[in-house]
Amino acid sequence: MYNDTMQVISSLSEAEALLKRYAPANLTRPAYTLDHIQRCMEFLGNPQNRLRVIHVAGTSGKTSTSYYIAALLQQTGKKVGLSVSPHIESLNERVQINLTPLAEKDFCSELAIFFDLVQQSDIVLSRFECLAAFMYWEFARQKVDYAVVEVGLGGTLDATNLVENRHKACIITDIGYDHQEVLGNSLAEIAGNKAGIIGLHNQVFCYDQGAEVTSVIQHRARQKQADLRFVDQELPEKFAFLPLFQQRNFNLSVAVVGQLLERDSLPQLNDGAILQAAQVHIPARMEQFTVGGKTIILDGAHNAQKLQALHDSLLVQYPDQSVAVLVAFKAKQANRIEQATEVLSKLGNHIIVTTYGTPSAIEPYGEDPAIIAALCKIHGSLSVETIANPAHAFRQLLSRPESVLLITGSFYLFNDIRPLLKPAK
Repeated sequence: MYNDTMQVISSLSEAEALLKRYAPANLTRPAYTLDHIQRCMEFLGNPQNRLRVIHVAGTSGKTSTSYYIAALLQQTGKKVGLSVSPHIESLNERVQINLTPLAEKDFCSELAIFFDLVQQSDIVLSRFECLAAFMYWEFARQKVDYAVVEVGLGGTLDATNLVENRHKACIITDIGYDHQEVLGNSLAEIAGNKAGIIGLHNQVFCYDQGAEVTSVIQHRARQKQADLRFVDQELPEKFAFLPLFQQRNFNLSVAVVGQLLERDSLPQLNDGAILQAAQVHIPARMEQFTVGGKTIILDGAHNAQKLQALHDSLLVQYPDQSVAVLVAFKAKQANRIEQATEVLSKLGNHIIVTTYGTPSAIEPYGEDPAIIAALCKIHGSLSVETIANPAHAFRQLLSRPESVLLITGSFYLFNDIRPLLKPAK
């Protein structure tokens, strides 16, 4: 499968085209397994085990917590790697150094070298496995002091779950129902999968999330002789500028970094450094633009838990303001969409439903707008329209009279919307 690997990768678009060949739909082996990537990492010399990794799993808040931890660690003067999944604008967001994605030229040249090595191993990886292995390999080459790594899906069998050293710290953010077709139908099953990132003698951080979730995390921590710490501190009032759900994510991040600095005999951060880290830019997480006097908010809230957190934050930050929503959800996610539309129907005065991609594409594609619109109406939405073309839907959103315009749902929708939004910023 690697015999035609390109020796030169000249652009991120060429990198994307190369990686598409290894999409799950093109594999002749199970996609959700660690067998292949473990053998690949052994071939590469297990670079991940030379890193101080902060591994972030959970249902909601993973990306934001990862960004906050990286920003806090950067304030110490250390060299910090950050990898998030999915990326929002460009592929190189998955390999960041001090919160800056590798330059396109460097990313592509390093990826070409990496693919040549993998070709020698004769091990067939999936697209996400390629990105995860490349990320660890590159962070080791860059000699980062810390590597903050967001889990892609679940935990136990996620391609990032390869680190075997006692210096790994595990963060488990809020857990809810998502990806049930893979992770299980109960909170306990889902929590067990997320807790699968906990290794021998690791430090583990999370909030107390109730007995069903917490008992599972405690059990895994005992099995692995891990140091489990529940965060109960609260942020000072000066961080009230953050959305409610981000206050929760940042509070967890501050607690984690404080303990890591103590563990590694580094000075604690002062209030100014912590405040600076709180202002890090996090794409598509309550990301705000102003166009024509209106506020446009981009937030990848693609399940009921995330949408509820977004709803609560909007009520606090934009009280008594009308909201119009543009939304699309990934196809073939019936349970998730049913639950999400119940919350979505409380969120906006007007809802525009769109889609993205096509069922014939390798990449995920959007659900039929008519299905989502029908569910919104069942749940009480009085003003709903469907516009299948996302560019047309975006233009219709801009013409709405509401003062707050929200674009939400699947991250894949942002591939179509962000190029239209950025020139208007």
